[in-house]
Amino acid sequence: MLSYYISWHMQARLAPLLFTDDDKQTAQAARPPARSPRRPAPRARWRRPATKQTPAALPVHSFATLLADLGTICLNTIAPAYPALPGFRLVTTPTALQRQALDLLGVSHRLGVA
Repeated sequence: MLSYYISWHMQARLAPLLFTDDDKQTAQAARPPARSPRRPAPRARWRRPATKQTPAALPVHSFATLLADLGTICLNTIAPAYPALPGFRLVTTPTALQRQALDLLGVSHRLGVA
C-alpha cells in the first residue's frame, strides 16, 4: 500500500516530464458536455506522440522509463592504482532530464553522500 502511495505522489510531481495530462481541471472545463471524446488540456498539447519532447526539448517518458533513467545515477568507489593515494567516492553527474526530475521531486542526487 505504501508503494502505491509513493508512486502516486511521484507521478503527480513528475507530471511535466511524463506522458500524463498534468492539467486535468482545464481539460475538463474545456471539454464539451458528457459523452464527448476526451481531449487533452491546452498545456498538454505540446506532448504529441510525434515530437515526444517537453517545451525545454527534453524527452518525455513513461513513469517506468523515467525511473530507469534515474537509476543510472550511481556512486562509484575509486581505488587508485598507486597505493599511497587514498580511495574516494564519486557520484555520476545527472543529465539535464535527471536534474529536472530531481528538482521536481525536491531531492538531491548526492543524498546520503558526504
